Amino acid sequence: MKQYNINRLFIILLGFIITLPLKSQTADSLARYLEMAGRNNPGLNADFLAYKASLEKVPQAGAWPDPNLDIGFFLKPMDIVGGRQIADFTLMQMFPWFGTKKAAQAEATHMAKMSYEKFRETRDNLYLEVYTQWYILSTLMEQLNNNRENLQMLKQLEELALRKVSSPFNGSSSGYSVPAPSPATKSSSSPPTGGGMSGMGSMGGSMASSGTSSSMSGMSSSGGSMSSGMGSTAPGMADVLRVQLEMAEIENNVESLLSDIAAEKAKFNALLNRPLDMDVTIPDSITKVPFIFDEAASMREIESQNPMLGMFEEEEQAYRAKREMDLKMSYPMFGIGLQYMLIGKSKTASMDTGMAPGMTGMDMVMPMFSITIPIYRNKYKAQQRESRFMWQSAREKYNNTLNILQSDLFKLKQQLDNAERKATLYQKQEQLARVTYQLVVQEFVTAKSDLTNVIQVQRQLLDYQLRQAEALAEYNTKVASIQKLHSFNSSNN
Repeated sequence: MKQYNINRLFIILLGFIITLPLKSQTADSLARYLEMAGRNNPGLNADFLAYKASLEKVPQAGAWPDPNLDIGFFLKPMDIVGGRQIADFTLMQMFPWFGTKKAAQAEATHMAKMSYEKFRETRDNLYLEVYTQWYILSTLMEQLNNNRENLQMLKQLEELALRKVSSPFNGSSSGYSVPAPSPATKSSSSPPTGGGMSGMGSMGGSMASSGTSSSMSGMSSSGGSMSSGMGSTAPGMADVLRVQLEMAEIENNVESLLSDIAAEKAKFNALLNRPLDMDVTIPDSITKVPFIFDEAASMREIESQNPMLGMFEEEEQAYRAKREMDLKMSYPMFGIGLQYMLIGKSKTASMDTGMAPGMTGMDMVMPMFSITIPIYRNKYKAQQRESRFMWQSAREKYNNTLNILQSDLFKLKQQLDNAERKATLYQKQEQLARVTYQLVVQEFVTAKSDLTNVIQVQRQLLDYQLRQAEALAEYNTKVASIQKLHSFNSSNN
């Protein structure tokens, strides 16, 4: 059977890094981190070393049995005809039945390939973890920028409220205006070192920022109670305090996100087996990756490339080869040997036997031939039945895994469509919320609307931004999960 070349395999391993088509800077950094994970992760290296160890079993299975050497010495030489026997040497080499070694090598080779498929599965799981952590960090960074942007909007609103308080005309400030918020106003500050999202166990739509969004929604009643409890304060000053209350909540969200980013960066660095406090290059915003789902092509890729299916295929072939080896082992084994007897001279041998004096003390050499007689057939038949049941079991495990992978593919496709619809919806709602925010601010300036409407729209805008980031991260993660089903090294999407 063909064996894998270790050096070539290691080079191919480094070339297995297949990234999703992102922006150039994002793709470069993600590809670099995937390569680092594939080179440094201890769990992946452990499986690769186990595969290399399994390859060493192939030459062991194909080796000849060791020859047998028996040596015997007489403490007191034994008198025999023609002399005195001093020692006896016997060398025997056994030979298995024809084809036994070949079947044993085939079994060892398929077992080594099983280890290789297990290594591939570990690698794909690692890559999916790296993708998932990358999108968690990207989402957190997007949410951090959104909160900072909304903080700037609130500062502008605070300044506007202060101007209204200091204005000599109650409710009239047509000369004041607030710039319309736009996506281009996001903070351009460099990403902080550290990261995390403690509440993000999966990318299925339950992102850590949900806590942030819910905490924002709890501010409505508090703002109302603040206004009602300040009857002796000027109405404009109450608006200023409500804006400052919202700013304090956003500032707390920013600090929480910075802490979460630090924790998630530590988890990301752990996958790369490097110091947990090392910086991670994260894009300022998360973008939807281009992906076209082809169901028929994905099914073919799963059947031909999925490492779990490949492992069960190799397991079946290994037990088929073992059954062939068990059959060969039930046949006789042959042995060829040589016996050498060391004989010393005897002074009385010629007189007692009538032999010539020169004929005594001659060593004896005797060729030998042996054969095993496998007459106890039950154990050999049981071994063959065991191997047959095992490869049938491997075939059933293959079929069961294929059914599970196919159902997983359909489930991921449904989740992918849902994430895409949510991302589109939140993008549209964000755009409408921005326009609405601009209008309600202008109405607040002209005293046609109160601050409650402005804050409510501002909260909705932030919530849509956070939800859109979560939906994009969920979409990208589902794309990576689909690619993982048919192995990342075979993905060309």
